Amino acid sequence: MEQKKLAIVLFNLGGPDKPESVKPFLRNLFRDPAIIQAPGLVREFLAWLISTLRDKEARENYAKMGGGSPLMPETQKQIAALQAELEKRSSDYEIKIWPAMRYWHPFTEHVAQEVKAWAPDETVLLPLYPQLSTTTTGSSLGAWRKAGGPETRTVCCYPTEASFIHAHAELIRRKWQESGSPENCRILFSAHGLPEKIVKAGDPYQWQVEQTSAAVAELLPELPDTQICYQSRVGPLKWIGPSTEEAIEKASEDGKNIILTPIAFVSEHIETLVELDEEYAELAEEHGIKTYLRVPALGIEPAFIEALANAVEGALAREPGLAPDTGVRICPLKHTACPCKP
Repeated sequence: MEQKKLAIVLFNLGGPDKPESVKPFLRNLFRDPAIIQAPGLVREFLAWLISTLRDKEARENYAKMGGGSPLMPETQKQIAALQAELEKRSSDYEIKIWPAMRYWHPFTEHVAQEVKAWAPDETVLLPLYPQLSTTTTGSSLGAWRKAGGPETRTVCCYPTEASFIHAHAELIRRKWQESGSPENCRILFSAHGLPEKIVKAGDPYQWQVEQTSAAVAELLPELPDTQICYQSRVGPLKWIGPSTEEAIEKASEDGKNIILTPIAFVSEHIETLVELDEEYAELAEEHGIKTYLRVPALGIEPAFIEALANAVEGALAREPGLAPDTGVRICPLKHTACPCKP
């Protein structure tokens, strides 16, 4: 039987690949209307200003990682693992997987044209953002559609997919046990923050982060003390909280050790390798916290790759269109920015 052509597109933010890329990467990030919701000319000026002001510090941080972000190499490893997993499960499709990055190469718009030229029979769009936000999946999907990329099936999110949750729980447990199973630990589920006004406008991200964290915590009865917190705040707006800094300070006040896990990031990058490993570790030490354990991002953890493969198989098994891994809307109706039909 002749194989059908299956294109799988993995959405992510991307990252600069060398020092000279840092400033244009930042400018691309902050000129996105999903990130800075201001009129066009104002947004362009702010993007130029922020990227100029942050360029030196950002270059210094990326220099710690060899001059560029590891996110793209990490994504390539995930692609290879996902390809192997899907080919092991079925021979019905000729599979080709693309990374589509929002703010640096390979840009979403360019990938859309490559996939279109390949003329697939089926296209599955799969974000490497497990929890849906207008600022991440929404922005990537908007760029894909604007570029005219093919779209038959879209997985908008998978915040409670069983293998995804299992992967998180196993990495947390493994890190804890490898460190001697210290007592009196609090798990901090650290996710990237959002301005509060975006959530109040109906963005489901915070709710989905809460669902992920609750599901992971349920698999870790030996570590019952948990808290969700949010990192990477920029700008003058009020952001959802508590911040990760505040959560670390509170853990210190409560006499707790910390197990910190990136609950919304699936790859190592600047916000894990610098913020979590250096800045927050130093903060914990300053506050007298004896044990600070940082759980790795999911990377190519086998259960996470299984989760991605499950999401692809689920999308192919149901009617074309956009849906979470469950096939039906999971967000409460108050989250009006959820793109799924009620």
